[in-house]
Amino acid sequence: MYGFEAMTFNIHGGYLEAIVRGHRSGLLTAADYNNLCQCETLDDIKMHLSATEYGPYLQNEPSPLHTTTIVEKCTLKLVDEYKHMLCQATEPLSTFLEYITYGHMIDNVVLIVTGTLHERDVQELLEKCHPLGMFDSIATLAVAQNMRELYRLVLVDTPLAPYFSECITSEDLDDMNIEIMRNTLYKAYLEDFYQFCQKLGGATAEIMSDLLAFEADRRAVNITINSIGTELTRDDRKKLYSSFGLLYPYGHEELAVCEDIDQVRGVMEKYPPYQPIFGKLSYGESQMLDKAFYEEEVKRLCLSFEQQFHYGVFFAYMRLREQEIRNLMWISECVAQNQKSRVHDSVVFIF
Repeated sequence: MYGFEAMTFNIHGGYLEAIVRGHRSGLLTAADYNNLCQCETLDDIKMHLSATEYGPYLQNEPSPLHTTTIVEKCTLKLVDEYKHMLCQATEPLSTFLEYITYGHMIDNVVLIVTGTLHERDVQELLEKCHPLGMFDSIATLAVAQNMRELYRLVLVDTPLAPYFSECITSEDLDDMNIEIMRNTLYKAYLEDFYQFCQKLGGATAEIMSDLLAFEADRRAVNITINSIGTELTRDDRKKLYSSFGLLYPYGHEELAVCEDIDQVRGVMEKYPPYQPIFGKLSYGESQMLDKAFYEEEVKRLCLSFEQQFHYGVFFAYMRLREQEIRNLMWISECVAQNQKSRVHDSVVFIF
């Protein structure tokens, strides 16, 4: 423990920390997942979830159920819990909680802009947006033709405005530019969140710097793998890497010049925490990499609950709940499409 957090933390943060630890105890266990994986229909899944905290959210849904309905209702539960915590929070916890949603805002902006580019209906796109990343002027994103307009007309009044300083160009929006915009925004967001956590100091700074460093390193690996074989130059690639994390700076230098997945693997195996992740993959294989990263992330998030008097538990809980919703979506899709043999492929057990 650092300094005197134990003396003063509970004045403002004690109630909410107790709430979030209570929510954590409601996460699905391995036994729940084993039962869900044996379900034959989506109604069976609903029946099993009725005994969990998702019960009240699904009880009035008529048959036949759809996967999207299950995911929507489970997400609604997460949003309700988040809003309750945000209403009760005081500074600096309220700002910390708002930071957690900025990633969803970036994803929503990219979704709307990409959908508009492909002439999709704006209303349909808004329904697909994550509710935690909504902001007032999101519907007007569809009018923008390039980055400058996107910033001037819409994003200047949102929390994402400071992150756009590196993105503003007059180039027209196309798929490649939008993907670069997403990664540039994420880089600026992660660096800003990291700096904010460092200012908070103490246990929050230590635990969050580890979790955010892992996120930055994972994004660096994904950017490298996704840009292999594209027109992105080494310098462009390096600009998208965050300026912190275990791989910074020497790992970034090596990743920037990688030409295939095996070279990426060679770089990552020099770093002991990432050796087990790449040890699970056979050579030339990247399909299971996401799952291996998710499993490692879940392990780290669970460990953050072992220490008290810090804000990392709020970040960890939100991420664990999002992972649980991804698990439920995968199981529901496998059941709905009669692909039960693949049901364990992407489920990441939390406890």
